[in-house]
Amino acid sequence: MFLRGVGVTMALPWLESVPVWGAPATPGPFPKRFAVCFMGNGINGNHWWSKGSGDEMKLSKSLEPLEPVKRKINVINGLFNKPAVGMGIHPGQTGNLLSGVPIQRGATVHGGVSMDQVLAQRVGQDTPLSSLVLACEQPMTGYHETNFSMAYSSHISWESAESPVPNEVYPSLAFDSLFENRGSLRNQSILDRVRDRALSLEQQVSSSDKAKLDEYLTSVREVEKRVERMRADKSKAEESAKGRPLFTMQRPANGLPEDIREHLRLMADIIAMAFQTDKTRIASLLLCRDLSGLYYPFLGVKGDHHSASHDDLSDGYERITRLHLTHFAELAKRLDAMPEGEGTVLDNSCLLFLSNMWAGWKHDNMKLPVVTAGGLGGTLKTGRSLNYLYAGDENRKLCSLYLSIMDRMGVELDHFGDADTRLADL
Repeated sequence: MFLRGVGVTMALPWLESVPVWGAPATPGPFPKRFAVCFMGNGINGNHWWSKGSGDEMKLSKSLEPLEPVKRKINVINGLFNKPAVGMGIHPGQTGNLLSGVPIQRGATVHGGVSMDQVLAQRVGQDTPLSSLVLACEQPMTGYHETNFSMAYSSHISWESAESPVPNEVYPSLAFDSLFENRGSLRNQSILDRVRDRALSLEQQVSSSDKAKLDEYLTSVREVEKRVERMRADKSKAEESAKGRPLFTMQRPANGLPEDIREHLRLMADIIAMAFQTDKTRIASLLLCRDLSGLYYPFLGVKGDHHSASHDDLSDGYERITRLHLTHFAELAKRLDAMPEGEGTVLDNSCLLFLSNMWAGWKHDNMKLPVVTAGGLGGTLKTGRSLNYLYAGDENRKLCSLYLSIMDRMGVELDHFGDADTRLADL
């Protein structure tokens, strides 16, 4: 269901008391959603582990942010992306992380369609946006010393063998696309433009749906204010550069947060709203790319992310690891706070956290850090610590995990990437 205003379309969360096509709304089956969050250059291996299951699960220092939702996660150890082993450091370890297809050196990029885009091609027609592809860092150009294109390091989502899906780096533009915010009234709040329709709807729904609607509209307004703050900062910068009064400057379409923490929060909030309203069911978020140049002065780390990863067992790099897990956990908690039938939006989703290597100092990708959150409508058992490290290389393929997830999303393939079997015991 949508609220429409001039130049804006606001999708709404599922409301059980609203009739659909003249018949009472019925609960479920609710849509299943998938999102992948990527952190480049590995983690601090000393502080990445879990033990036990359910309420008794013990989480390491880096995974501690997931404590509130630990019954709804799986920490998976020992998986690897075999086609990326021995291909050289960085882009060779990243370009096929979600496809499992060997990539090509030289001037022409060539790999495979990533699993998120396979899902988008199969289930994306059911939603206004087939997928959201977001990033908190600009892509790189040129070539690595290994003669792989830097496009492999800058993108995890690929719509064809030769073409990555462009990353949306600006939260403001992602926000506008979510609400189809366009036209001459973009300077006005989208809530102001649908206010009358929202008030009318609140009078027609049940008390529980009214509470859900109020919470949703409040969260939209909160995100909108944060986005507009960035646009205002850009306007002021342009005003200073051009020597013109602020009121004469047009509202900029984009604008980036100065603080990476706010950037991460906004992108996660946008994915959460998109899933809540069924605007899309597929998303990817590059928390930081491979060869990342992000800085974290608030963590007491002097160098950039890539440099810090070369001392991956340091306290500083553990803080960087925990920062990105915190934002993954915040997305999971946000979805878990959204009621949907007898469960939550998280219960009907699968969030996947992973990196392209384990240890940054030696660029080791013989195993990868992997976490899932959410149960995909009860089809994915959670609250477990799973270890495949000693199961044999044929039984610990990352693409076997992808096949298992796609099965549960209703997309069944004979094979994907380098795998033709599902991950055992998932």
